[in-house]
Amino acid sequence: MANLKSSQKDVRRTQRRTVRNVAVKSQLKTLAKKFTVLAAKNAPELKAAARAYVSALDKAVKRGLVHANSAARHKAQVAKLAKI
Repeated sequence: MANLKSSQKDVRRTQRRTVRNVAVKSQLKTLAKKFTVLAAKNAPELKAAARAYVSALDKAVKRGLVHANSAARHKAQVAKLAKI
């Protein structure tokens, strides 16, 4: 356990951020899975799912949760499958 008051605050801050970051990454995985399922079916909702996934990726990059190159790779794959 941290001894300094600022260190204790850092621990609490890290716990809050970890919870939020795990939730965002889980949401990204959910959106990716939804997109791949719709891409396999060639469903009409594919473009909306692609847009939602790409938007979530961009927001995760902005927050520093996903590396920019990784997000660019995923976005390229989405664009290729969705033909947007």
